[in-house]
Amino acid sequence: MEKTLSQQIAEFAVGLTYDDLPSEVVNEVKRYLYDSVGCACGGYHTKDVNILHDIYTDMGGKEEATILWFGDKMPAVNATLVNSLMIRALDFNDIYWKEDPSHPSDLIPAALSMGEIVGASMKDVIVAIVLAYEFEQRLCEFAVPGVRERKWHHATLTQFVSPIVAGKLLGLTVDQMVHAIGINGSHNHTIGCPTAGALTMMKNTVDPMAVQSGVFAALMAQKGYSGTTAVFEGKEGFMDCFGEGWDNDKLVGGLGKKFKIMECSMKAFPTEALTHTHLSTTLKVVKGNNISYDQIEEVTLTTIARACDILFDPHKYRPESRETADHSLPYCVAACLVDHEITTQSFSDEKLKDKRIWEVIDKIKGEASEEFEKMFPAKQPSRVVVKTKDGKEYSEYLEYPKGDPREPMSEDDLTSKFNGLATGLLDEARKKEIKDLIFNCETMSCKDLMKELIA
Repeated sequence: MEKTLSQQIAEFAVGLTYDDLPSEVVNEVKRYLYDSVGCACGGYHTKDVNILHDIYTDMGGKEEATILWFGDKMPAVNATLVNSLMIRALDFNDIYWKEDPSHPSDLIPAALSMGEIVGASMKDVIVAIVLAYEFEQRLCEFAVPGVRERKWHHATLTQFVSPIVAGKLLGLTVDQMVHAIGINGSHNHTIGCPTAGALTMMKNTVDPMAVQSGVFAALMAQKGYSGTTAVFEGKEGFMDCFGEGWDNDKLVGGLGKKFKIMECSMKAFPTEALTHTHLSTTLKVVKGNNISYDQIEEVTLTTIARACDILFDPHKYRPESRETADHSLPYCVAACLVDHEITTQSFSDEKLKDKRIWEVIDKIKGEASEEFEKMFPAKQPSRVVVKTKDGKEYSEYLEYPKGDPREPMSEDDLTSKFNGLATGLLDEARKKEIKDLIFNCETMSCKDLMKELIA
């Protein structure tokens, strides 16, 4: 009898060991772990994270897993959600975008919480993180066109991966992991509205919720709970319900020959991924030519059609929240024109009231290109043309942003990003200590590392 897709995934996941991982893959896990806990430093201060932290603190429960930077403990299922949202909250964590987008580091807290519960070594946690990236990224290529093009959110993909990550550390058997995937894959299909129109706190929360429920699904399977065993290809399963267009080889072909984490990207800006090349291009124009915002007559950005649809939505010209502003290309470009930089402070309540941004935002126009659409996602092209009031015209063209595997963030870039996010939370000595610990974490237990990741 032919094995189901879940069985093939589970067999690879259960069989993968630390010794199977090339040294460059292990190092890449450390880079993404360092980047992610840095993003959590920034997320620590956000309103949404603190709301969830307060709710779960009031609920109480068994002290199983540590909350990053806060330092308190709560049930692992709850800690997973808080920690995942903390990494995700500023939209500054990693990005992979093929047919679908995703942020694989949203899954790292599933590995950390389960690692604490079972007393795992960080070597075991590293393997689980590799699996998180492997299958989250493969699922981004599984649907053709992607689920985002079918009006569903990419948390719909994460639902299948989180039980794999948690189940690996719980030591699930192949059959148990198949059940865990089936449990979580039966109830986490997320509609696209969290990233459409005027955005709310749910934009950053739906994916962490799919991670949280995957931890619960793995715990259910460990106790003997059964789930759909053919959740992908079975009758009224994922593929049947979502329509035609699937590439099974992209999901399970060539497992172990190379690892997808090496193809993921980091974010140099705390904004929606499709903005990044445009921001890099805009900054190159205005900084390279020393153009101030009050000199500008018009800015035209040429992009792919789906970026126009998402990023130039009418709501994006008058964002009233951080969540909408960091997904608004007009707002992000306006901030670049005014400040010649984009940082987490570009989306503060104070900056959202900066009159200079509203002076230039309506001068920014989007233009869809069929040529650029054909280049995506292999390339993420951007052309920016800035016309100044004196009649001059300046333009730049780029094909991918900083942080792309073809233009990777250096160790200095990563350190600068972490240190900026940790300012006010960690002193300089602690910043250096945390970096050293993470890049040597294979010698530690998960519990010992989590004891150190507190403010």
